[in-house]
Amino acid sequence: MTRVNLPETEIPSAWYNVLPRLTSPMDPPLHPGTREPVGPDDLAPLFPMSLIEQEMSPQPWIDIPGEVVDILRLWRPTPLVRATRLEAALGLPDRVRIWFKDESVSPAGSHKPNTAVPQAYYNAKDGIRRLTTETGAGQWGTALSFACAQYDIECMVYMVRTSFEKKPYRKTMMEVWGGQVLPSPVADPNHPGSLGTAISDAVADAVAREDSHYALGSVLNHVLLHQTVIGLEARDQLKIAGEKLPDVVIAPCGGGSNLGGLALPFYEDTEVRLLAVEPSSCPTLTQGRFEYDFGDTAGMTPLLPMYTLGHDFIPPTIHAGGLRYHGDAPIVSKLVKDGRMEAVAYPQTACFEAALLFSRTEGKVPAPEASHGIRAAIDEALAAKESGEEKVILFNYCGHGHLDLAAYDDYLHGRMVD
Repeated sequence: MTRVNLPETEIPSAWYNVLPRLTSPMDPPLHPGTREPVGPDDLAPLFPMSLIEQEMSPQPWIDIPGEVVDILRLWRPTPLVRATRLEAALGLPDRVRIWFKDESVSPAGSHKPNTAVPQAYYNAKDGIRRLTTETGAGQWGTALSFACAQYDIECMVYMVRTSFEKKPYRKTMMEVWGGQVLPSPVADPNHPGSLGTAISDAVADAVAREDSHYALGSVLNHVLLHQTVIGLEARDQLKIAGEKLPDVVIAPCGGGSNLGGLALPFYEDTEVRLLAVEPSSCPTLTQGRFEYDFGDTAGMTPLLPMYTLGHDFIPPTIHAGGLRYHGDAPIVSKLVKDGRMEAVAYPQTACFEAALLFSRTEGKVPAPEASHGIRAAIDEALAAKESGEEKVILFNYCGHGHLDLAAYDDYLHGRMVD
C-alpha cells in the first residue's frame, strides 16, 4: 500500500467553482409557482444569503473561512491511497494503477461533513439556531448533526422511513451529536418514503418557523462547491506520488456531491475522463430524462434542470440508500448532457462482489454507496489489463460500511436481490 498524506497546512484555502468555467451557462432554477427564474429573495426562507451567493457566484475561487478550516482540520487533508493489494488480487501490471481518496476518515465516516460544516457555519453566522434536513441511508443526517453540534444549532432530521426502520444505528449516531430524527413521510406511516418525501417534510418544517433554515447534502451548486476540497487535495497528492494526471476519475452518484467533489477540479483537464456510477435500480443519468423537475415529491422546491426519473418516483429498496434520489445535481446533469462526463449503472450484487474483494485486500469495509465506485474502478482496471494500455484510475472512497453489516449479511447469505 502506498499512502500519500498532506500536512494540515495544505488544506485548500479556497473552493473550486466550476460555474464560471463551463463552456456554456447553466439553466436557472425556476420558481415552483410562477415558473420564472428564482432570485435570491425566493431562496431566503431556506438558506442564508452567503450560501445563496455561492449558489450563483461567478467567482472562479471562493475563500474558505478560517473558522471552517479549523474544524476541517479534525480529519483533513484525507489520505490518497494506492490500492496495491487490490491490484495484486486482480493480477494488474504496474502500468495499471488504482488510487482512492479516503473520505471515510471524517468524524461521520463519509465525505458529507465537507459541506455540513460550512453550511452550519454560515447559518450560525446568520443567527439561525435550527436546521432541518432529510437523509436517506443516514450519512448526511449524521454529518449535519455533527456540524450543528460544533455551532450549538438544533438539528431536525427527516429520515426515509425504510432506512429509519432498517438502520436504527444511524439514528443513534445522529442522536449522539444532538440530532432529532423522525421517519418520513411523517403524515403516512405506511409509506416507505423516499428522499423526495423527506425533502418535502424538511422544507415544510423550515419555512414554517422563523428560527429555522433548511440544509441539503447534495444536488445544489454550493454543496458540490464545498466538496471540491476532495479533488483539490487529490491533484496535489497525485503529483507527489509521481502521477501526472489520472486517466479516469470515478465516484458513485446519488445526488452528485461526492462525485462533484472529486471530479470537478479535473473538469478543465479535458484528457481526464469523468465517470459517474449509479445503481441500476435508480438509473437517473443512464435512463432518466433531462428536463425541469422538482427536487422533492410534494413540489415545494424550485424546479431544477436535471436528469430525473420523475419527482414521484419511488425506487425499490436497496442497501445503497444514499443513491436512491430521483434526480441529479444540475451541474452533474449538464456535464453528462454535454458529453464531458460519462455514466454507468450497476446492480447491487455486482457492487457488493467488488466491495467484498476490496475489504479482503485493502482491509476497509465499504459503505454500500462506495461499493459502486469500486466496481467501476475494477472494471476499468481489468479492461486496461486486457487492452495493454497504461491507465491511472482514481476513485472516491466516499464512506465506510462498518455500520452497514446487515447489507453484507444479506449478500454473504444469498438474500440480496437486484
